[in-house]
Amino acid sequence: MKPTLIISAGTCGLARGSNEIVQAAKEYRRKQKLEQKFEIKVTGCHGFCEAEPNVIILLPGKRIFYQRLKPENIEDIVERTLLNQEIISEFLWSAPDTKKTYADIDDIPFYKKQQRILLGNNPSIEPDSILDYIRCGGYTSLKKALDEYKPEEIIGIIKRSGLRGRGGAGFPTGKKWEICRNARSDSKYVVCNADEGDPGAYMDRSLLEGNPHSVIEGMIIGAYGIGATEGIVYVRNEYPLAVKHVNMAVKQAREKGFLGKGILKSKFSFDIKIVRGAGAFVCGEETALIASIEGRVGRPYARPPYPAEKGLWGKPTNINNVETWANITQIILKGSQWFSSIGTASSKGTKIFSLVGKINNTGLVEVPMGITLRKIIYDIGGGIPGEKEFKAVQTGGPSGGCIPASLLDLPIDYESLSQAGAMMGSGGMIVMDEETCMVDVARYFLNFTQEESCGKCPSCRLGTKHMVKILDRITRGKGRIEDIALLEEIGENVKLSSLCGLGQTASNPVLTTIKYFRNEYEAHIQEKRCPALVCKSLISYVIDGELCSGCTVCAKNCPGDAITGEPKKVHTIDQAKCIKCGICFTVCPPKFKAVKKITPALQ
Repeated sequence: MKPTLIISAGTCGLARGSNEIVQAAKEYRRKQKLEQKFEIKVTGCHGFCEAEPNVIILLPGKRIFYQRLKPENIEDIVERTLLNQEIISEFLWSAPDTKKTYADIDDIPFYKKQQRILLGNNPSIEPDSILDYIRCGGYTSLKKALDEYKPEEIIGIIKRSGLRGRGGAGFPTGKKWEICRNARSDSKYVVCNADEGDPGAYMDRSLLEGNPHSVIEGMIIGAYGIGATEGIVYVRNEYPLAVKHVNMAVKQAREKGFLGKGILKSKFSFDIKIVRGAGAFVCGEETALIASIEGRVGRPYARPPYPAEKGLWGKPTNINNVETWANITQIILKGSQWFSSIGTASSKGTKIFSLVGKINNTGLVEVPMGITLRKIIYDIGGGIPGEKEFKAVQTGGPSGGCIPASLLDLPIDYESLSQAGAMMGSGGMIVMDEETCMVDVARYFLNFTQEESCGKCPSCRLGTKHMVKILDRITRGKGRIEDIALLEEIGENVKLSSLCGLGQTASNPVLTTIKYFRNEYEAHIQEKRCPALVCKSLISYVIDGELCSGCTVCAKNCPGDAITGEPKKVHTIDQAKCIKCGICFTVCPPKFKAVKKITPALQ
């Protein structure tokens, strides 16, 4: 095996400069005529987004991980590591707390404590190469399914595996397939829901970007089991790299005989087309997604009948999300018993989370169901930056719930999260520290769902709008104590009377923050104080005269000309002119820390 430079080049990597690393590596190899000395692989995301741009270097018996690279680092990496097997310490990842460095990727706690069943092949596969996927065992499951099992046996395997839909609701996948198979119709559809729109969530996008054939193969097997002849990947147009790679994967699969008529010389025929969504969050809901594919306005409609019985164009339609389809190939290859041995009694397999927010190790995390929040946040995520205190974690996207520090040992499974007032959702996990205002967080997420509401249900359209107004009033210090009970009442009514999952879960952030952080609501209302010093109307910026050196940095950067003072003398902030933008707080040199945020005196 030649030494190989594997470059992480998913969307997150490209945003941090991975493409420049790719170009620098290819150019240096060409100029130095080293094509026969080492290989370059450009892959999807390696998961460790905090360390982008990053690379993995394959040497005999070694998998070296370098992070936060620049194009000018390439010469050293090639000459010292790829050609001479020298480990360059300054490129290694080091733990934020212990500062210990790690050379082998498998020793890094972020990777070591995961179980990367779906993400594990990303560093081995160039997304535009079907041959890479086949070398990693790709399409073996499809051949096994067609050669060894009848369609109903495929469904039996999925049912026994215990796989539940990874899109949020957690409905048993095998049961959904069985309903669709038993529905009488001359044609059926399978759909991949890649309309991932949660703020901070990018699991499905990264799977499609990094390993699109795993999803395509899963869809083909599912179609064989259900009896469908046509499949659709519904993907957001805002994900250009995912759209590009899944289009290429479908074309390559068709050319190799994995799609089309008589797949692998069998009697089974099936093909896939790509439909690009316009970005409406509500189209992640399956009936709104169907309406969008059909060219109608993306609005949910009442069920039953469910799509598995009467869906796209009035035909039985099975809809699963990206991660669910990617699991199928592994289950067929390794068996239902293998899959069901991972996780808990009711939540089987692994789950991918996007770990973001106030966390040291942001990135994609794949862990077995049942793992605790503490292990994800501290053992894998590396804890909270700046030695600050963990406060809460939002799971399940904007419709999820905020789980407090007192529940850090909560196991991550469908039932446990639901009992805590949260939800699994598609897998977004936003971590918050002591400097997060929970009232402001609830307002932010509810404002998102209110803006994304299709408006069909009065309870969702008007209820969320009124709740946002109340939360705005509270964050401005204008709230009334009865507002808390009013928020709870409206929130429960929105949940009970909304048609789709968006409305039924929209009030979760508000209800859980009231449940676990009621004291913050009371402080905003009764004391006109934001404990986290976040809400602009309830804070002031002042300069500590004993710490101010008169460096003038704050005055020069103040957009409102609210700061006065001569060089090398104490500066002051005119509260009447201050627009509370916080720039002075941000630019004040760390060695002084003279600008402070305080709660104004009660009026």
